[in-house]
Amino acid sequence: MQKTILSLSVAAALAVPTLVSAQAPAPAATPPTVAGNMTIASEYRFRGIDQTNGKPAIQGGLDYVHSSGLYVGNWNSNVSSGAGFPGGNVEMDFYGGWKKTFGDVGADVGFLYYYYPGTSPKIDNKEIYFGGSWKFLSAKFFYSLGDYFKALTPTGGSTKGSYYLDLAANYDVGGGLGVNAHFGVFKMKDFSDASYNDWKLGVTYDVMGSGWVLGAAYIGTSAKGDCANAEFYCFGSTLPSNGDVDQNRRNAGRDTVVLTLGKTF
Repeated sequence: MQKTILSLSVAAALAVPTLVSAQAPAPAATPPTVAGNMTIASEYRFRGIDQTNGKPAIQGGLDYVHSSGLYVGNWNSNVSSGAGFPGGNVEMDFYGGWKKTFGDVGADVGFLYYYYPGTSPKIDNKEIYFGGSWKFLSAKFFYSLGDYFKALTPTGGSTKGSYYLDLAANYDVGGGLGVNAHFGVFKMKDFSDASYNDWKLGVTYDVMGSGWVLGAAYIGTSAKGDCANAEFYCFGSTLPSNGDVDQNRRNAGRDTVVLTLGKTF
């Protein structure tokens, strides 16, 4: 479940077009951009929730951006089957949409499909999203088109219509240093025990301008994951297809610091 949806490389590429006055000559067409990205993380958090049972993650993807603002991409990561993916250990995200900036204002709309090969029963999720930005501030709203990662309500009802609101700030301090903050609100339809808020405070540093970016972020949530009370976000490290859960369980919404090293190429 990729958390930024569009890699930094794509965001940078889409920031190039700007509005010009009627008297200015038309700028040369921006050629399509293809960019890859890779990251090593101390653990993988999706909307604040641990996806790798506290273990490291290797992640990477590829994005294609057209000068019109249309884009498509793929992003992948290892996951723990115990995070709700019986028999699976890989996440594959496929997305496409349109993103454009107009001076300091940006808009983004698209579709996102999460796929977990090898899961039985099959686990996936489909979302549409709408976003806007102003300078270093952004907001994005995600809406689930089906049962949210195949979860059902306590009465067996559908969780279609679950949503997530992402509020973020990313500020370039200069000298390769950046700071970022995030607050998220997740509401699972008709399932209050699975709904929560999450937050993040982080810093990034481009090592000597090499493009290799070090990151450190404090992440916390209000998710209910107390294993002593068998709460919803108490996850094990594995979840075989037969439904057995191992005893190595932990609060998947616990506060933590996540370290990353990534590069766009």
